[in-house]
Amino acid sequence: MDLSRGTGTIAYTIAERLKSAGHKAYFAGGCVRDFLMKKEPQDFDIATSAAPAEVEALFPKTVAVGKQFGVIIVVQDDAKHFEVATFRTEDGYQDGRHPSNVKFTGPEEDAHRRDFTVNGLFYDPFGKKVIDYVGGEADIAAKRIRAIGEPAKRFAEDKLRLLRAVRFAANLNFEIEGQTWQAICKQAKEIHAVSAERIRDELIKTFTRSGAAKGYRLLSDSGLMKEILPEIEAMKGVQQPPEYHPEGDVFVHTRMLLEQLEGNDSIALAFGALFHDIAKPRTYAVRNGRICFYEHAPIGARMTEEIMRRLRFSNREIADVAEAVANHMKFGDVQKMREGKLKRFVSRPTFSEELELHKIDCRACHGILDNYIFLKEKMLEYAAEELKPEPVLNGNDLKELGMKPGPKMKPLLEEAYELQLEGKIKTREEAMTWARSQLTLR
Repeated sequence: MDLSRGTGTIAYTIAERLKSAGHKAYFAGGCVRDFLMKKEPQDFDIATSAAPAEVEALFPKTVAVGKQFGVIIVVQDDAKHFEVATFRTEDGYQDGRHPSNVKFTGPEEDAHRRDFTVNGLFYDPFGKKVIDYVGGEADIAAKRIRAIGEPAKRFAEDKLRLLRAVRFAANLNFEIEGQTWQAICKQAKEIHAVSAERIRDELIKTFTRSGAAKGYRLLSDSGLMKEILPEIEAMKGVQQPPEYHPEGDVFVHTRMLLEQLEGNDSIALAFGALFHDIAKPRTYAVRNGRICFYEHAPIGARMTEEIMRRLRFSNREIADVAEAVANHMKFGDVQKMREGKLKRFVSRPTFSEELELHKIDCRACHGILDNYIFLKEKMLEYAAEELKPEPVLNGNDLKELGMKPGPKMKPLLEEAYELQLEGKIKTREEAMTWARSQLTLR
């Protein structure tokens, strides 16, 4: 296997140009790790002895994203971006995230300033060999995440590495080396030095990729969960009705959902699973001798919005996950829904993620999939139908009939639309006749 072929061909041409100009050029980091694990690398970074200005002079299209740190983006084929970084050492991490002093140096010194041994490897595309100054090959073979050098120092330099260690261990299904783990636990409270956006990005990679359940456990065991998502940590020990949830408390139930994710999941599904029961600690009650969680779905949806806004998710992502949380209990009623209401329910943009969430939710407790099977059959039945036709009745029609604009319009329009989906109202004239009769009755 040759890392400079296949998806690495363009990266090879960049390295070749640097070499032709008299500079060292190696592939670096994750692509080398993936290569050694016999995975197809997705991103290629290049480390070089060329100074940033020399890199800019060699390539016609570049972006100086971090020139002061020696990082230049080289754009190839008008679309493909490759990070080209000058070998360097760093110190003076005053903010727990960014170095104040950068010194350009050689490859061995550069390797020793990186985070984990599995990411501190180089590959010489011309000699076709791995260059390992930090013991990364042995740690990959042992399936181990280990900080380069002194763990406490590595994490003190950049607090984001606390989350990155967990993420790599989860995604790669590696274990975290003992001293590295102790340093994570000790410094967990310092994660607040990292911006919400950076934390969000690491959480997305942790929960939408392979090993979500392992990431969930490591975040909790390390103390990071308590700092970042205390609402999740609060689910520990919150018992549920044993006849529906023989698996135990809410925290365990949520972990069992995450165990069923496939590792290439949407944000809506992954975070819908993570947050679907987020309000159970807040709504826990015992009535007539039974545990209950009244209104935990709508309250959970509001909590989800607050958490995701705090972590700077996009408005679309927040809306989709909150929708999944708000609707997850409605799946228990689908066989009782009138046909028009059911068609509206299954035609929503987030329905496919919500259906998958319902399946794994059931599997993580009572195991009954009757409603899931019913919905899958209904989707086949509806396959040839237009489930989102233009409404034949709208607000202007109701105003024409003398109805004043206001909140009372919405349920009337929804009922008319459901009748339309059932084929009981087909034209505007029929809709107006029906609406007129309803206004008379009301």
